[in-house]
Amino acid sequence: MDYRQAGVDIDAGNEVVRRIRGLARGTFTPGVLSEIGSFGGLFQMNAGMADPVLVASADGVGTKLRVAFMTGVHNTIGRDLVNHCVNDILVQGAEPLFFLDYLATGRLDPDVALQIVQGLADGCRENGCALLGGETAEMPGFYADGEYDVAGFIVGAVARARLIDGKTIAPGDVLIGVPSSGLHTNGYSLARRIAFDAAGLRHDDAVPELGASVGAALMVPHRSYLSLIRPLLPERTIKGMAHITGGGITDNLPRIVPPGMHASIDRRAWRVPAVFMWLQSRGGVPVDDMYRTFNMGIGLIIVCASTDAPGVLEALSQAGEPDAVLIGEIRAGGEGVHYA
Repeated sequence: MDYRQAGVDIDAGNEVVRRIRGLARGTFTPGVLSEIGSFGGLFQMNAGMADPVLVASADGVGTKLRVAFMTGVHNTIGRDLVNHCVNDILVQGAEPLFFLDYLATGRLDPDVALQIVQGLADGCRENGCALLGGETAEMPGFYADGEYDVAGFIVGAVARARLIDGKTIAPGDVLIGVPSSGLHTNGYSLARRIAFDAAGLRHDDAVPELGASVGAALMVPHRSYLSLIRPLLPERTIKGMAHITGGGITDNLPRIVPPGMHASIDRRAWRVPAVFMWLQSRGGVPVDDMYRTFNMGIGLIIVCASTDAPGVLEALSQAGEPDAVLIGEIRAGGEGVHYA
């Protein structure tokens, strides 16, 4: 018995590496010093940044992968992953330097792997981030046929003087909500339960309220906020930012609010997108659970002084987001998020 008979096709793995090498090379920035296939990726930081601080994060896309398996759409999962990781370091003021991925599957399908890496390369290129390397693992008997998992690891940098840590947040500061593009990469265990189990829909069934099939509505890619926020970073008007991921506004916003304060949110300040209203209605989900599971149409929250809010909103509009809106404020006393 050889390795192929045991379920691992080394030749297929080598073919995947050969085919993705060009995709990865297309994301390389001047700091990249190595080629795909090296044991370790080499990257030289820009020496022009004063007192740089490295910011790193790792994440996955959760059970959104199940929807990808259903629909056969694999070329956006990589973009989901990159954008999620970019946003996670952006909230601390960091811009991405390089990205690494881990792809594991039971039986390696070079065409599917190529689609996934195409999405990774697209996301990296759009964010000015180098796809420096990664790992593709074929694990027979561990994943079912046609299934895979993918995770991402990002490293960025910010000058220490421009680090955004929320320490200067004070009562009276305001909260600006920046729209999401959909569910992003969180809440899919509940969304799938509602759409495919409770409602009994197929992924290609049209839902009039959504103006699309349920599969298409759930597969809308996670949005990157880098291009919107980058122009604001030199102004130093942003005191804190929260990426609204797993746990929704309820659990993510308190992560940046100092002790002895709470965030007051006016739910009437923005229009909740149709996909969330449909999920709540079809699933009979309590309102509080919705705001602790999904982003509810707000993918990023910015904290700034009330006097700086008009300038921040104008800058966001000029960068391409005219629908950012004031959604609340920071108040003294208490903790967590209080909804009005």
